[in-house]
This record gives sequence, C-alpha cells and structure tokens, in this order.
Amino acid sequence: MSESTALPRIRVGVIGVGQIGKRHLQNYSGIEGAEVVAIADINEAEAKRVGALFGIPNVYTDFRQLLARDDIDAVDVCLHNNFHMPVTVAALEAGKHVFCEKPMAGSYVDAARMLETAERTGRKLSIQIQNLFDRETKAAKALIDGGHLGRLYHARSTGHRRRGRPFVDGYGSPTFVQKQNAAGGALYDMGVYHISTILYLLGNPAVERISGKTYQELEMDEARRELSGYNVEELGLGFVRMADGITLDIIEAWAIQLDTIEGSSVVGTRGGVRLKPFGYFHTIGDLDLVSTADLDRFQFRLHTVRGHGDAYDGPQQHWIAALQGRVELLPTAQLALNTMLISEGIYLSNQLGREVTADEVREASVSTAVMV
Repeated sequence: MSESTALPRIRVGVIGVGQIGKRHLQNYSGIEGAEVVAIADINEAEAKRVGALFGIPNVYTDFRQLLARDDIDAVDVCLHNNFHMPVTVAALEAGKHVFCEKPMAGSYVDAARMLETAERTGRKLSIQIQNLFDRETKAAKALIDGGHLGRLYHARSTGHRRRGRPFVDGYGSPTFVQKQNAAGGALYDMGVYHISTILYLLGNPAVERISGKTYQELEMDEARRELSGYNVEELGLGFVRMADGITLDIIEAWAIQLDTIEGSSVVGTRGGVRLKPFGYFHTIGDLDLVSTADLDRFQFRLHTVRGHGDAYDGPQQHWIAALQGRVELLPTAQLALNTMLISEGIYLSNQLGREVTADEVREASVSTAVMV
C-alpha cells in the first residue's frame, strides 16, 4: 500500500501481558496501522521480557503511567475479570478508547458502569467476542438479514468440553477457577462467547426473565482441587424469556459425561440455522431441505466483493478498523452487558431456586471489582 493510501496509525497500550495479553500482542503485530507503544504489568521481569520480545519501547508496572501518555489512542485490557471495570473506567476517563477481554466484568453492575462511562466520555468500548467473527456466524447473519429465517422466536446457546476445567484438568492458572478472581466458571469463561453470539443474531432483544441451575459435580485430582481453591461452576444451564416472545435455552459445560453437544442454533418461521456444524434448514411445501454451505467461498467473496472483509476477520482486526473509521463498531459492549445480565440471572436463579426477573438481577447485582 502506498504512503498516500496508508491506513491511519492507531497507537495502542496493552495492560496485562499474561497468556491472553501475549496473544493480543501477537495479533496486533499482524494488523496494518496498529502500533503497540506501551505495555503494563505488575510482574516487572515478565513485562520487560515481553517488551523486548515484541519490540515495545515503553514498559510500566503501574498502568496509570501508561494511561498518562498522550500518544496512546486506545488501551487493551487483558486482566482477570474482576479487574476489568476499574482499569477500563480509568482508561476511558483518561480519554482512551478501550478494548477489553471477555467477560465484560465480574458482575452486571460493574459491566453497566463500564458502558455508562464510555457513553459519558464519548469513547469507544469493545469487548472481545471472538465468535462474532467466525464464518458460521457471518453466514447465519447474512441469512437472517436476508429474511430467510422469517420471524425469529427461539434459539439455543451451547458450549461443550468433556473434561476441560482450567488448571484442574491440566492447563491454565488457578485464578480461572477462583470466584474472587474470575467471578464465575464455565458461563463466564466460555458461555460469554456463545450467548453473546446468539444475542447478536437475535438482534440483542431485551431480557425479561431468567431461570437457571449450575453444577460442580465431577471428580477431579484432589491435589489440584486443593491447590486451585476451585469454587465456580463446571456446568451452567439456563432458560431465558426475552422481548417479542423470543426464548433462549443455554447449556455450557467445562466438564460433562457426554462426547458432544450439538452446536448453537436459531430458528424462525421460515427456516433455521445451526452454527457448528453449519446447516440451514427450510421447508417448502412437502419438501424438507437440509443445506450446507461453502464457507470458504463465502469468506472469499466477503473479502474480494463486499469490501472491508479484513475488518471482520477477528475482534482486534475489527476494533482497529473501527478506530480507523473504516467500519462501524459492532455493539459488542451492549451484547456483552446483556450476556452479563443473563449469566448473573442464572446464578441468582440457582441461589433462589426460582425464576427471576431482569430487574431483580439488576437490583441484586453487587460489584466484584478489585480496585487497583
């Protein structure tokens, strides 16, 4: 690309350079126009090592020093869930746009404060929802926008690991399974992807009532259990009633005695779509049609015919493209906030043993933020 057509440069600061932070840094290195100019992490030795690895000139142990820089346009928050709100709010109030890891926060009330602050400061806020940029999601959205599903009325959000609990099953750190750090288990770790993607396809309808149950039943290595302080759910189930008569059922498993669970789906009056494996289902008279799709060709045409296809290749690619003014930012913060409402509603319903209203969830929500 010639200098005259070069994309605007977006200067980024990354807060937190652990497992996820390193992945984000790797992603930025391949995005035209993105320049990471500073990182911050309380682990000084690791921050310096990562800074040298990625050629980042400015390294801090106090994220406030990073926010004080006037040459940073946007901040990427890669911390544990309960740190998201304080750091995001500080960054927004410092005049930075913010990209934050999922889930949005540790509680609904904290997530709501993040969105309110973004709106008040006029800064952009995006939450990392990887599945919005899957080929299957984009294909389903194209079918829905084209009217091929008709009026949407029910959806299913699913996530499955047979034995994939962080740390206790052999990967990740104990903080992933500690309520004081992560605020939740399978619903907050995996469910945020699947629930928010389904909400996106449904048009993010208002939540009215939630019923749910959580479990932590399966055996685990006792030494790892003791080391981890494991106190979050491995399985979350929910049923949600939303505006316009739309319903949603949820099953999200870190560990379950099943080989698989069918992929998420959306159904309407004219057709239905399943995401993985992708399928479109439609009835014409006495004929039931089961359709597959060439998702590779679909993706190719999005890049070569529709334009700006690269702006939807992933969450960080989209984030940078939106800051460059190339595309409108998808409403990831609004989707993530509604997902927080549903997830916290499942926890509250499990605690009370009954269905709860969205207003009850909002009123009962308590901050889990760790102030820094």
